[in-house]
Amino acid sequence: MKNNDRYWDCLDQAMEASHGGRTDEALAWLDEALRAHPEGAEAHNGRGEILWDEGRIDEALQEFEHALRADPKFVTAHLNRIELMIEDLGEHEQAVRMCDELLAGNPELPRLDRGNEGEVYYLKAKAVFYLDDLEGALFLTRRAMKTAGEIPIYRAFDGQILFELARFEDARRSLESAVSLDPESGHALYHLALVFERLGLDAEATAAFEKANALDPDHYPLPVRVDDVFFRRAVSEAIDNLPRSIREYVEDVPVLVEDFPSQELLGHENVSPQILGIYIGTPRTQAEHSAQPTDVTRVMLFKRNLEKICRDQDDLIDQIQITVRHEIGHHLGLSEEDMERLGLA
Repeated sequence: MKNNDRYWDCLDQAMEASHGGRTDEALAWLDEALRAHPEGAEAHNGRGEILWDEGRIDEALQEFEHALRADPKFVTAHLNRIELMIEDLGEHEQAVRMCDELLAGNPELPRLDRGNEGEVYYLKAKAVFYLDDLEGALFLTRRAMKTAGEIPIYRAFDGQILFELARFEDARRSLESAVSLDPESGHALYHLALVFERLGLDAEATAAFEKANALDPDHYPLPVRVDDVFFRRAVSEAIDNLPRSIREYVEDVPVLVEDFPSQELLGHENVSPQILGIYIGTPRTQAEHSAQPTDVTRVMLFKRNLEKICRDQDDLIDQIQITVRHEIGHHLGLSEEDMERLGLA
């Protein structure tokens, strides 16, 4: 009984230290809790959450799994493990399987209340999104909201998916709703800015980008705006910097610059509205077997999208070089490994 009391006292102390930003102290209290109760699922889960925040991903996963061995019905550890699988390990198919197991009502696993059930649908939606099933992700996100209610992060993700589907007006409505629910959501504000851009509402886009940046400058940097002359000069330099052995094969391939991929291109090529560049045409390795006319062959770069992923003008120049080389590599029919070997990656 004394050990049990000591365990919960240590957990309380760990929580207080963690909330105060004293992570080393919190870990020390959790270690003390585990000395009192070595199989304490809550303590292992708490250690996992702190290690995850510190970027110690493999150790965090071990702690979540230890928590679940100690208590297979501990729902928080299940949710943490699934989210870590999605966000940091890229194990999206495994995450989908874990979500399905929780939703199946296995008596050996936790019985989900409506809030946790909604969270599982949301996590499954994220995993499916990363597996490029946007319609499936949209369905699951709406299932999450139907189950758990109008949660701001679910509504924001709904808007993000609609944006990726190029349903910009629908995305605007969803993201404006998310911002009204949580005005401090950098995620919702940033994606609303992306939507405003595509709708030609530049003043509104700038304001939303600035608000998102003020909330989280590391995740939501301000776009690097340059004029067309600067951008086209950087593109010309990128072409000139191609290896000599490559340039002779691409002299007749135009490199075009547009602000964004058109609605027609998004529909025809099934690409993201945030794509940086694209090669249109038949790779040289297949050209002799194709009836496609050569005058459709081109590389397209999307200025406003490239500006958004860069921190400064030097970074933008580097990214233009990378994108040009990558798309030229597609024209040459090269694999990712070939591009890296030839300095085109």
